[in-house]
Amino acid sequence: MKDKIRVLYNADCPICNFEIKHYQKYVKKNNLAIEFDDLNGRGINNWNVQPDIAARRLYVSNGKELKSGLDGFLILWREMPRYRWLFHLIRQPVVKKICSFLYDKVLAPYIYHLHLKRQKFKRHK
Repeated sequence: MKDKIRVLYNADCPICNFEIKHYQKYVKKNNLAIEFDDLNGRGINNWNVQPDIAARRLYVSNGKELKSGLDGFLILWREMPRYRWLFHLIRQPVVKKICSFLYDKVLAPYIYHLHLKRQKFKRHK
């Protein structure tokens, strides 16, 4: 039996939430064995990741290993038929290197920066 895929994401992040909601609809419609945990709720208790660390990037577990960032997306896309083309494209060594750089050095830090700004705004309300 195949292990269930679990995704840890930040539902307070509008960008992350928009993307994950899209995946959740697709997963539900296609009855796929993928579950989603919001790091801001009790879902974080199923993970060995601190909330602030989890807010920095996507985390995905396939039951055997925990991956984050682009490697996490690859696990997720591999399991969703509509996104397998993306899995096959992105896992090519040169493409993966470029996409990993962009995710790790540009996209994820920017989204995390926005997260910190939202947190600061919440504390000052």
